[in-house]
Amino acid sequence: MSFRTLKYSGALLLIISSMFFCSNSPMNELKKTDAIKNLMMRNISQGHYSTLNLNDSLSSKIFDEYIRRLDYGKRFLLQSDVDQLEKYRFKIDDQLKKDPVTIYQEASEIINKRIKEAEKYYLDIIDKPFDFTKEEVIQLDPEELTFAKTTDELKDYWRKSLKYDIMNRIVDKLKMQEDAKEKNDTTVKQLPYDSVYAQSVEKIRKRYHDWFHRMYKIEENDRRNNFFNTVANVIDPHTGYFPPKDKEDFDIKMSGKLEGIGALLSQSDEYIKVERIVPGSPSYKQGELEAGDIIMAVAQAEEEPVDVVDMRLDKAVRLIRGPKGSEVRLTVKKIDGAIKIIPIIRDVVYQEETFAKSAIIEEDNGAKVGVIKLPSFYIDMKDPRGKNCSKDMKEEIRKLKEENVDGIIVDLRNNGGGSLQYAVEIAGLFFDKGPVVQVHSRYGQPYIFQDRDPSVQYGGPLIVLVNNFSASASEIFAAAMQDYGRAMIMGTKSSYGKGTVQRFFDLDERLPKMLDDVKPLGSIKMTIQKFYRINGDATQLKGVIPDIIMPDYYKYIDIGEAEYDFAMPWDEIQPSQYKPLNSIADKDEIIKNAYARIEKDTLFRLIDENAKRLKELREDRDYTLNMENFRKFKEEREESGKKFKRIGKDSLGLICNALEADIPELEADSTKLASAKEWRKSLVKDIYLYEAYNVMQDMIKNP
Repeated sequence: MSFRTLKYSGALLLIISSMFFCSNSPMNELKKTDAIKNLMMRNISQGHYSTLNLNDSLSSKIFDEYIRRLDYGKRFLLQSDVDQLEKYRFKIDDQLKKDPVTIYQEASEIINKRIKEAEKYYLDIIDKPFDFTKEEVIQLDPEELTFAKTTDELKDYWRKSLKYDIMNRIVDKLKMQEDAKEKNDTTVKQLPYDSVYAQSVEKIRKRYHDWFHRMYKIEENDRRNNFFNTVANVIDPHTGYFPPKDKEDFDIKMSGKLEGIGALLSQSDEYIKVERIVPGSPSYKQGELEAGDIIMAVAQAEEEPVDVVDMRLDKAVRLIRGPKGSEVRLTVKKIDGAIKIIPIIRDVVYQEETFAKSAIIEEDNGAKVGVIKLPSFYIDMKDPRGKNCSKDMKEEIRKLKEENVDGIIVDLRNNGGGSLQYAVEIAGLFFDKGPVVQVHSRYGQPYIFQDRDPSVQYGGPLIVLVNNFSASASEIFAAAMQDYGRAMIMGTKSSYGKGTVQRFFDLDERLPKMLDDVKPLGSIKMTIQKFYRINGDATQLKGVIPDIIMPDYYKYIDIGEAEYDFAMPWDEIQPSQYKPLNSIADKDEIIKNAYARIEKDTLFRLIDENAKRLKELREDRDYTLNMENFRKFKEEREESGKKFKRIGKDSLGLICNALEADIPELEADSTKLASAKEWRKSLVKDIYLYEAYNVMQDMIKNP
């Protein structure tokens, strides 16, 4: 893949450098802000797929989106605050071009002030008794709310919000007690209403206390980063500014590995708590750190410990993470109150749920079918020899072929994408050679990514499962299989509809050496290309429409790329030259039979009925604050939902087994074994997989 290298004119660098060099301001963050702004906008202007029109129209869109994100729930700002910031509506473009960026600083002062005021509202309101007999309602959809015009109006919304939260908890607690009493369950203590009320108030008080505590940890840099990210997202939703810590987290997600201790942490009030230990991780092997422990301090080997009480979670995590082979010493408070220092040698921690895995499904006297679950198109950006999805997929196919499976189902449901390169390579595992996807940059003609390897890893019956959340690289693979007629595509009404390609640009690499003191600046993830199917259609917005569409929860709800206000449009280009394989015999008949089964299937009918119900629930966001009416409402909703609870609970008659090649590794690790069993247990209850198995049976019968 080729991409025009982004170059910066000497004049621009001279302007930036002179501006900073001449400044007498000791505030290094102002220099950093200007550096991020100039480099980010220069990148977007020169390299983004779309031409950047930085004008008043775009400025107005950025302003509206920034205000929306600043206070999405409309719990803090007054309309007068928004009016005060209105002066920036048509000035953001000027600030991004040449003027200092000041909107986020003024907005920060306003929102911080309003947060402090809101905390006083909630503390005052929550201690006063609520009248749950009064007839009033609350609107819970932020998109339907407007900013309060007066402080009294805002206080009243806080009163209603707290009333709703407490009432909701009281109703749930009373219902739990009633159900327990009916079942003679003595493990649930029967409390009088006054006690239930008092406990509910305290629970909600703690929840809001923790919420405000987290908000007070938001720094001005966070507000700045949010502003720059808003600017990028308005240009297109997949372009974004990544501060250094966010880029690090993104790399971990993409590679499925990190270097650290392998503990999942959370923050409650000022304390950092261990929620879970990752199986096989350094913490797991060391054995002393346990779920429930509170981390009080962190030391790098023999260095002085750093107190992490009341430290932001993301900052504490970065003290705990570190290179493989290094030592970290955690001072922890155990559940029994004992204080202990736990030394742990950091190592590579693999997140196994990220990687490809396989199982075999069959019925009595039925076909033997392999299922490969690919959660993402993962890639280790820092280690070319590290784990990647293409290598792992090839290995899973090899193991399934050793088991003599009659067909393979590739499950890409909820696969949000990843590496374009590996999507092309994986597509090439299933046919000899030819184009896989067309990629169009801002300049020039589309580039065609080809599979040039004539070898075929698997040429048998193939099904690809997708859903509304199969995106990007998943859509490239599924579209190629569909265009070639190589596989039957099955799933929900469409895939996600993300038909764009992004690339990261490290802003530090483009910074003049004389400005090293403002590093690190972070990165920008920028849309540089759109991809198109080999038939010429974009998947952008439209997604991949399956050959066989099965009902799901989102059937009647708009979801995916089309939900974004600033999504790039759908279009088409000339198809590339390719020869369809059309390897599925009697495809139309197989599809017809599948729809006949789906139409008759009671579980699919139930799913469709539930989808209609969920659409209605989603549209109804006005809730009564009268407890008696609210209880009736919840009971009716729960009663109407009872018949849908069997969805995903019933075993559908499939037999699911581990691969022989995987058994030794699973048996050597009890945690992995338990996880694998749970996964296989879920497969036999999966109605979508069950219908895919039925379709596979038909495909095998008609080779």
